[in-house]
Amino acid sequence: MQASEHARIALAWLTVSDEEFAEGRRMQASEKLWGAAAHAILAVIMERGWKHGGHRDLVVTVNRLAEESGSEILHEEFDAARQFHANFYQNFLDNDEITENRSKVHQFVPTVLNFLDMNLND
Repeated sequence: MQASEHARIALAWLTVSDEEFAEGRRMQASEKLWGAAAHAILAVIMERGWKHGGHRDLVVTVNRLAEESGSEILHEEFDAARQFHANFYQNFLDNDEITENRSKVHQFVPTVLNFLDMNLND
């Protein structure tokens, strides 16, 4: 899969997750938010030709992007996305945590996609 495909999936899944939360499908919505974050990171990995193959590579990439940009908020936003990955399995997040963490993931995805050299509007 190419970087542009990962980027488009990331943006689409943000929207799908909102729809699923609105319909009360918390676990499915949680996994879509995690997926949106993961695909945004994968887009950067693919474009830059970095190592990819597992969760650890996503973490390494977020660390590299945070260092490159000087933005430590990326770690906090990525941790919010990881909470949704866990929530898919355990459904443990309360409504306040979901609200707060959703906004963080909605900030994280476009921030990560801004590291791409491509125009996503083509």
